[in-house]
This record gives sequence, C-alpha cells and structure tokens, in this order.
Amino acid sequence: MMIADGVRAIWCRELKVDDIAAEDDFFTLGGQSVIMFRIQDAFIEELGVEVPMDQMFLNPTVASISAYIESLDPVAP
Repeated sequence: MMIADGVRAIWCRELKVDDIAAEDDFFTLGGQSVIMFRIQDAFIEELGVEVPMDQMFLNPTVASISAYIESLDPVAP
C-alpha cells in the first residue's frame, strides 16, 4: 500500500468523509485537535510512523503529510 493511500483512508475514516483529494486541507475538511490525535495514533498503529503535532499543522494535506511520512524511518515494533 502506498503511504498516500493509507493516509487518505485514515483521514476519510476519522473525518467521516467519503473521499479526500491529495490537496484538500485537513482544517477546511473540519479537522481539529481531537481528530488530529486520533490520526496520530492511527499513523503509528497502521503506518508504523510517529508524526509530531507540529508536522500535522505544517503539512495539512494528504500530499504534504504523505511526503513527510515517506521521509521518516518506521517506528520500531
């Protein structure tokens, strides 16, 4: 699975929307801190990466956060 597909699936589930474009903004879609925390947990559980909160704010689209995640090393099991 590509990272962007995993990010998109997590965002769709947590934001309760059917589809999200690569450049849709998390906050415009109704994202807020509680959802952001759930997404952070899902990134660890499902993608094996830990994304700091500041990076969530700096990368508010599927495309930008996916590029950030691809630059990380996986979390050790």
